[in-house]
Amino acid sequence: MTGTGEDPEEKRAEAPPNDAYRPSMLFLTVVTVVSAAADLASKGWAKAALSGEKGRTRSIEVIKDHFDFIYTLNPGGAWSFLRSLPENLRRPFFLFVSSAAIVFIVSVYRRIHRDQWAMRWGLPLALGGAVGNLVDRIRYGSVIDFIDFYVIRNGREMHWPTFNVADIAIVAGVALMALDTFLSRKTHGGSGELAAPAEPSPPAATAPPEEA
Repeated sequence: MTGTGEDPEEKRAEAPPNDAYRPSMLFLTVVTVVSAAADLASKGWAKAALSGEKGRTRSIEVIKDHFDFIYTLNPGGAWSFLRSLPENLRRPFFLFVSSAAIVFIVSVYRRIHRDQWAMRWGLPLALGGAVGNLVDRIRYGSVIDFIDFYVIRNGREMHWPTFNVADIAIVAGVALMALDTFLSRKTHGGSGELAAPAEPSPPAATAPPEEA
């Protein structure tokens, strides 16, 4: 049998691992599209059902004194962040931030590992929410919000900032990413990385048997 001159150990080292994992881009696309579509469909309903002519709006009471649907346009970010910034600065800023977030999420998703199930769901949910709000900013220069939670204390209404389905998807996605970080630290002893396996010790040398 003729030898090839190749070192079998070197050949095995160069071969790609059989369990190499690549996250499914189809999964990312499907979850992103479903979340963004749910957000845009709900905003379309809110615009049709709750907005009126000349800026007039109406509300729908879902749970008395706690939960309403009401149509609002938010030109700023969460909690009306940068709402008062001039339009020629605010709109490009939020378009840039949203686009950068989308690129960042996709790049992170491509590097996740097989056991990161929370991150595998969290990133597409956050991406779908970011896409939904980005579409609003491109179309209207603002984001449609319509979910209004509040309580009444001493005759005064105390409202949580009005939000939308995209915000729910983003918060759920961020929560899952935080869970992934917690699980990774718990599993890997706080380093976030698997410890390198110890090198096997060479077999102990044994003395040859003495001749009789």
